[in-house]
Formats: sequence, C-alpha cells, structure tokens
Amino acid sequence: MKRSLNIFVFLCSMVSISAQNIQNNPGSNHGNKFEQLGTILPTPNNYRTASGAPGHDYWQQRADYDISAYLDEDKLNLKGSETITYYNNSPDELEYLWIQLDENQQSSVKNAGYDNSSVLPKQTSSSRLSASELPAKDNGFGINLEKVTDADGKPLSYVVNKTMMRIDLPKKLKKGENFKFKIDWNYNIADRMKMGGRGGYEFFPEDGNYLFTMTQWYPRLCVYSDFQGWQNHQFTGRGEFALTFGNFKVKMNVPADHTIASTGVGKNFSEVLTPEQLARWQKAQNATEPVEIVTLDEAKKAEKSKSKNRKTWVFEAENVRDFAWTSSRKFIWDAMPQVIAENNNKVMCMSLYPKEAYGLYRKYSTKAVAHTIKTYSDFTIPYPYPVAQSIEAANGMEYPMICFNYGRTEKDGTYSEGIKNGMLGVIIHEVGHNFFPMIINSDERQWSWMDEGLNTFVEYLTEELWDNKFPSKRGPAHTIVDYMKLPKDQLEPIMSNSENIIQFGPNAYSKPATGLNILRETIMGRELFDKAFKTYAKRWAFRHPEPADFFRTMEDASGEDLDWFWRGWFYSTDPVDIAIDKVTVATPDFDGKANAREFKYKVEKPALNDFEDISKIRNREDKKITFYTDKDTSTQDFYWRYDRGLENVDTTKEYTIKGEAAENLTEKEREKFKNLTGYQIDFSNKGGLVMPLILEFTFEDGSKLNDKISAQIWRKNEKTVSKTYFFDKKLKSIQLDPMKETADIDTSNNFWGTFSEPTKFQVFKDRQQQRARGAAPGMVNPMQAAGKKN
Repeated sequence: MKRSLNIFVFLCSMVSISAQNIQNNPGSNHGNKFEQLGTILPTPNNYRTASGAPGHDYWQQRADYDISAYLDEDKLNLKGSETITYYNNSPDELEYLWIQLDENQQSSVKNAGYDNSSVLPKQTSSSRLSASELPAKDNGFGINLEKVTDADGKPLSYVVNKTMMRIDLPKKLKKGENFKFKIDWNYNIADRMKMGGRGGYEFFPEDGNYLFTMTQWYPRLCVYSDFQGWQNHQFTGRGEFALTFGNFKVKMNVPADHTIASTGVGKNFSEVLTPEQLARWQKAQNATEPVEIVTLDEAKKAEKSKSKNRKTWVFEAENVRDFAWTSSRKFIWDAMPQVIAENNNKVMCMSLYPKEAYGLYRKYSTKAVAHTIKTYSDFTIPYPYPVAQSIEAANGMEYPMICFNYGRTEKDGTYSEGIKNGMLGVIIHEVGHNFFPMIINSDERQWSWMDEGLNTFVEYLTEELWDNKFPSKRGPAHTIVDYMKLPKDQLEPIMSNSENIIQFGPNAYSKPATGLNILRETIMGRELFDKAFKTYAKRWAFRHPEPADFFRTMEDASGEDLDWFWRGWFYSTDPVDIAIDKVTVATPDFDGKANAREFKYKVEKPALNDFEDISKIRNREDKKITFYTDKDTSTQDFYWRYDRGLENVDTTKEYTIKGEAAENLTEKEREKFKNLTGYQIDFSNKGGLVMPLILEFTFEDGSKLNDKISAQIWRKNEKTVSKTYFFDKKLKSIQLDPMKETADIDTSNNFWGTFSEPTKFQVFKDRQQQRARGAAPGMVNPMQAAGKKN
C-alpha cells in the first residue's frame, strides 16, 4: 500500500501544476471559444434544417431567357433584345421584380457611388491633373434602356436605382404563377484593359483587331430567397453576383470571320463553321489529345481579312445561373473530351486563345481544363454540364461552362516557369468556379468566401494532383502566416461583406482555403472531411446555400463539433501563436532520499530543413494517387524546376527547473522505472486562436515519436495548458507543429531541447535558395498577375 502511494506521489508531482495554474489564475479561464454558435447562426426552419440540409419546404425562383444580341465592332456597341419568363415558386405574392444592370458600374453617373477615401498625390505630372468635374459628366457608358414591356408589348412601370432596376408588376404575382416581359437595350462596350472590370474589349494594335468578353452584359434577375428576400445590393465592381437558375437560348450576330465561345452548347455549328472546321469538331468528340477546330493559320488569316459579312451563332444552356460569351477573329480553338465516370458524362473541354498565347495554351490549357473537371468531380459532385472552356483574355473571371484567364508568351514564343504556373493556377481556379458558385450557388455579393474560399481550397487539391511540387500559394497553412500577423486594424473576419474588406485576397481566398485545409489534414482527417464536404456539395447543388448551411452540414456529416473552429477562424481575427513555455523534467530518485535535481534546457528555432507541406507528403504516400504530370510527360519542359526553402536558426535561451524524486521502490519497481523520465510541457496561447497541439519528440538515440492532442484540451483554460508524458529513454528535443499545419505566426517559441547547428556552407546555400525563390516569377500571386478581383 505504501509503495503504491509513493509511486502515486511521484506521478502527482508531475501533473499538479496544471491544476495550480487554473487555481492561481481564476480570471484567465475561457470566455466563449468553445461555446456553441447558438443564436449567431439563423434559426432552423422548414426551408433550412438544423442539419444543414434544405428543408422539406425549400424553394427557389427560376428565370428563363431568350436573347438576341448584335455586336457592332465598328461602333464598339452591343445591342440586345430579351424575353424573360420569371417563375414565382415562393409562398409570397410579389408586387415587383428587381433586375441587375451591372454594366452601369462602368458609367460615371449611373454607378453605385461607393467612393473610397482619396488624398493629394505625393508626385504626379501636370498633364495628368485637371479640374474636378462637379457634377460628374456622363462618360457614355452604362445600359441604355430602349423599351420595357410585358409579353403583349404594353409598357411596364420601372425605376432605375444605379445598378438596380425595379419593375412594378401590373398585378401581384402569386405562388406558382409566372410573368413574361421584354427588355430592349444597348450599351457602349468598355476597354477593359484601361477601365478595368470583367467584361469589355481588348484591342491589339499590332494587327488592329479586338477580343470581346461579354460578361454581365444583359439585364438579369436578382435572387429572391427565403433568407433575405430580394438581394438587390448595388454592384460596385468587387462583390460578385447572386443569380437565379434558368434556361437560356441566345443568338449572337457578329462579324462573319469571328469565332464565338459561350455558356452552353452550340446549336448551329453546321452553319457557322467551314466544312473543314466542322469535320475537326466531329473528330475532337473522341480524341485523346486536343484537336484544333480553328487552326493557328486560319486565325492569322482572319486577322488580316476582316470580313464585312455577318453570321449568327446560336447557343442554348439548361439550368445555369448566368450566360457569358466571347467573340474575336483572333481565336484559335481546340477541344478534347473528358468523361466523368460517376455520371458517365462526356464533357467537351475546350480552349480559345489568340496567337499571342499559342505557345502556352495549345500545350496546357485544355488538358488543365479536363484535369480540373475530373478532380473537382471527385471532391464534390460529378460535373453535370456538357462543356467546360478556358478563354485566354489576359484576365481571370468565371461563368457557367466558360471562364477567362491569362497566359501569353513572349513574342518569340518563350515563357517563364512563373507565367506557366500562374496560368495553370488561374485556369484551374476559374474552371473550378463551375462548381463554386455556378452549381453550388452561393450569394457572392454578401459572402465572397463561399465561392472564392471554397473554390481556392479545391483548387489547391487539384494543383497538388496535377503536380506534387506545384508552387501553390494558397491552401497550405504556412502560406497564410504573413496575413495573420498583420495588425488587427488591417483585418476583418472572414464573415464580412465583400465591400468592407481591406485585404480582400487573403480574406476571401486564402484564409478560408487554409482553414478548410487545416480541417482536412489536422483536425478532422481526410476521410471524415471529404465525406462531409461532398455531402455539402450534393445537398446544395443547384440551390442557394448560406454559411450556416455549410457549417451545419460539415458537423452533421462528420460527427465533429466544429463550432470552436468556425468561431475562431471565420468570426474572429485572432491568429494562432501557441508557445512551449517550459518543460519540467523529473526522474525517480533511486537512493530514496528524494533530493531535488536540476535540469537545463533550451528553446530554439529549428535547424535548417527542406520543408514540405503535409499534404504533399501524404499525397506521395497514397498509392492510389497518380499525379497528372506523372501520366503526361508532355507537360514538362526545360523550365521544369523546383525551389525549396529552409528556415534560419535562432539563438537559444537557457532555463533551470527542478523536479521531485520518487522514493522507496522495490527492485522490480526500480527495474521498471530505472530509465523512466517524466516531462511536463507547459503551453501558452499567445495568439488567442485555439488549435490542436502537434508534437514531435526526438530522443537521444535518434528515434522519433509523434502525438496530436485535440484542440479540446483548451476548453477549460484557453490561455495555458500542460501535458505530461513519460518515456523510458531520454528526450533530446520537442518540436510543436513540426509540419507547420496550424498557421502559427511565431515558430520561434515552438521548441525545447537541442537541435543541430547548420554548417556555414548550408546557411549560405539556403540563403541563395531563398533569394532565388523570392525573385522567381512563380512567387507572383496568379490572381494578381491576371487582374483577378483580389
């Protein structure tokens, strides 16, 4: 009895400090980091359930469009006439409809009027200064409404409020009824290379031709929903779109030598393509490599001829939320199929690009489209549409079945590794938007992260499966650290309206993508996460999800209580900074005298190492994964190279602690415990955001052990916790978060013990690598390089 008690005293001496910490700091215990979100989330109802699934009374509206468009290349004007049929599936009687007039954003007098603060320039040329125009003069851009009538041609009463138009209905539109009306309109097409924006034209002075990207080009319905009513917030150019699903039939009259690509399926290729081009299109249906439908030589010839004749192209699309198209005589067009096995859907993957992009797009674009559609289908839902297209237009933006990207070579056809990888990243990102938000149709005007963040996360997974060494800049936890370090007045929670965000790219793209990757790799594990994520995609495909639907589904389908994570990562601006404060070491005193012992230890930064993200390692270890570049060596060229970076070692700190000894052990007990050493590790939460504690133990014999402690360890004290381990061999060092999985902003306090010092040669080599990597074009943010909206 006495011997058991003595052993118990030895053990208690190790763990009592944790209880003392709580008793000595009663005011430092948790506030609300582990409380349920409760009333922060909307109350579940018949439309949206507490599980995160659509309710049995869920409804959404529908709008069908029949549009005729006329592109006047000489006047740079687009004229349109559309008939819209709006279906009221809601339980409400509607007195009016709200229509989006997005092109008014380009107008100097019709725009949303969301000004930003301005100051006197520090330096500018006198030629760029002019007197302020008050009131502002009309620059000639924006929608010109010619006629708004019902189906019988009777004028409808309407009011235009900046980028929104309210149409007053002749009578209330009841549940189950539809209303058909017509709008005739025109607008001057903006030079998007000078004025910015997502749509417009690019002019090529070398050959005198235009490339038109027709986006947000027609008056279109706002969303009317169960959770908000009308989403009629003004379009400022940043917050993107909330749109209603429907069917489209669109006729586009353009110069006869133009090639058109658009949302949907071409219905009259036999009329608008030459016999040779039509034969190539038919050949491409079963090709294993991209086939040129419009060749480089044909595009170069069209650039010079500039036909004055005209053609009308007809496209149709079913169950899409939007419609975009592009037109130019400069386009080369190639295509190949990708079969999605789960729904046996043959998707025609296509690319259109000018000769300036031929050296890159011909080799990579369509293959990247096919890879993206297949990979996203694996992680979400099977791609349901018949077409997926990438258009080279010197920018990045997305629409159903079509997106606009960048990727041009130098004039001699050469390109850098950075431009190539940037192009691939943008193509994967924009094609991926077919899933978020084109199918899983979130409200981008309010919650940018629900499309950009979720899409950037799956983009990262897709880049990884294209090439295990792909230089992804958004997704791995360590890539968000610089943003998380910023002062609080430069940060907003992810759960912020898009117009109110200072650091838009990191907030809407990087931080949510990183959070999801942390959930997948570190908190939930791949199997649980992937099942829950697919459940969300399946539940909300072709519907309008809100944040609560995502949060609740992820918990419902996984059995994980993640409210602490949503609260910390999405609703706060706290960073992760967890420190190893000290390590208390204790061993039994076999002479029975219970003398105190001293033990010195150090806190260090890590030795230089060839760091790789946890996802890359796990993907290589997964024998079921084959990387795209392993299958297709044609995507490798003389620019193929990888850069690796290492950390610098910091100076060390030294501490002295004391541990109590056990006494009066039997010989058997002595034999059992003679090599046993106890280690109490004291942690502090300096950043405020709780996270799992991931530990790597390195022993004096060179062996290693790892442990991961759930974030729940912080629930009773969010500031300090302790964890005790007993080992039968001596520890050399302890490292917290060795794979940088938690976005810890200060890794200098993540170590205890002895780490090997790098050689001078190794330090020099690593600095050279870091300089090269910092200057490499591949370090450029692909979205910024492409003019994307972050």
